[in-house]
Amino acid sequence: MLTRRTLVALALVAAGASGCQTPAASGIAQQVASNQPASDAILPPTPFTAQDFSKRLQVLASDAFGGRAPGSAGETLTLDYLIAQAKELGLQPGNGDSYTQTVPMVTSLTDANTTLQLKTRKGSTTLKFPQDMVLGTTTGKPLVDLRNSDMVFVGYGVNAPELGWNDYEGLDVRGKTVVMLVNDPGFQIGDTELFEGRRMTYYGRWTYKFEEAARQGAAAALIVHDNEGAAYGWEVVRNGWTGKQFDLPAADDPAPRLPIRGWLTQESARALFAAAGLDLTAQYKAASTKGFKPVALNATATTTLKTAVTHASSKNFIAKLPGSERPDEAVIYQAHWDHLGTHQGDDAHDHNAAAPKDDQIWNGAVDNGTGVAGIMTIAQGFARAGQAPKRSVYFFAPTLEESGLLGSAYYVAHPSVPLNKIAAVINIDALIPTGKARNLVLIGNGASELEDILKPYAAAQGRELAPENTPQDGFYFRSDHFNFAKAGVPALYIKGGDDLIEGGLERGRAIQEDYRRNRYHKPTDDVDPNWNLEGVQQDLQALYAVGREVANSTSWPRWYPGNAFRKQQDALRASP
Repeated sequence: MLTRRTLVALALVAAGASGCQTPAASGIAQQVASNQPASDAILPPTPFTAQDFSKRLQVLASDAFGGRAPGSAGETLTLDYLIAQAKELGLQPGNGDSYTQTVPMVTSLTDANTTLQLKTRKGSTTLKFPQDMVLGTTTGKPLVDLRNSDMVFVGYGVNAPELGWNDYEGLDVRGKTVVMLVNDPGFQIGDTELFEGRRMTYYGRWTYKFEEAARQGAAAALIVHDNEGAAYGWEVVRNGWTGKQFDLPAADDPAPRLPIRGWLTQESARALFAAAGLDLTAQYKAASTKGFKPVALNATATTTLKTAVTHASSKNFIAKLPGSERPDEAVIYQAHWDHLGTHQGDDAHDHNAAAPKDDQIWNGAVDNGTGVAGIMTIAQGFARAGQAPKRSVYFFAPTLEESGLLGSAYYVAHPSVPLNKIAAVINIDALIPTGKARNLVLIGNGASELEDILKPYAAAQGRELAPENTPQDGFYFRSDHFNFAKAGVPALYIKGGDDLIEGGLERGRAIQEDYRRNRYHKPTDDVDPNWNLEGVQQDLQALYAVGREVANSTSWPRWYPGNAFRKQQDALRASP
């Protein structure tokens, strides 16, 4: 079994090379390079249309589904709809005799009156939830007390021995509150010699930082938010932490648990540092210096964290089309079905000027109604293509992605098909409808031979593969394919195109930026009847072709040489 330390080390090179140049093809990719059927660049017929996709999306993102929160009535509606779709298409249950897999979860809701008292040399300050900070616990305890806990700044909170970097070196943080920065060392100062420069590694993700703080034994951990480093504004943090929080029970995820974890606004952090005689801007630079030493903030933190805790469960959706020759082998299409649900009251609303203030439903049309509608539309293509592929094709919609990729993590630990029998995972998460494009953007490009299979099909559409525009945002670590990748299973993750036929890169990136600023994790992520779905149709067509090719092949796509996941894949393939 992989340790979390090994998984983190693997994650460092998960995204591969920074450009779109790929290493020499091998394995299944050789079929593409040697004029085998995939290399003729002829797209297979696709028995689905953009209208098929649109109809499904409008159902999933409707107000009736209430934002598809785990454990809500919206979950029941979502699963009932997906099961009905599967049966209509003739798909079989993908988890034994069931279309679902139960995922145990601990639900917690932080008391809205929570405060955090900071005592410094200049006096006491009370931070309010969620204006100045957000807090939560992963212990499952309804009451957690933090009393006069010494606060210490640990830079980026990274312990990476393979890189000779340890922000905790020589420090005992037991009983202490650690304060840290989001993203990687070097990010804020643009130092390309540190880690991967502007390209985020897993060490830069907030999930890793809390995991490491727990391993170090901290009593509490606070991340300093900044828009650029996090890749989203404070309202995204607030919206994500003011509703119910979900975790796997300790029995299913025995990693160390933080008694208290949370975020500080940059303004709150700046005031805290100033009271300690430190300039936050200067500390961004200091923390990016190799050999950085932790800095005592000469401050203490106190809070009584009250949490409403319940034990419940949510469900993954799994359907399959059995293979005609090797049904024990599989290709998996996946897209998480969950979103942020419905929030009541003005405090839960971000008051975005584009949304009515009485809109309390986070519909999640793009994130990730597009993905779920996408995999079920591709399922329609397979079901109506006539002859079944040689390998089985699974359509997997995990829950609890928004809570830290929990549904897929549970599935990887309890798979319905052995991991060493999965030839490929194709992930769809948040396809922004932009119209046709000249390119197809890869997240974590330069990773596996699945890109070699995709390339000729994209070319047949008049498109070329392109690297992601914002590698510093760490999208590779923010979707469910990552759990499969850590286990060694090759995974493909695309984001559509941004070099639009009408408007080029300028318009394509402006549309993406508008979504990030005005709709991502906000109640304004609704279906727009004016969307041009021609680009989404092309994306689905290309992904259908890739899955069809792999499902009819006898070969196994490989991670490229030099990718850390390749070693784990070798071990996986060698296992019984």
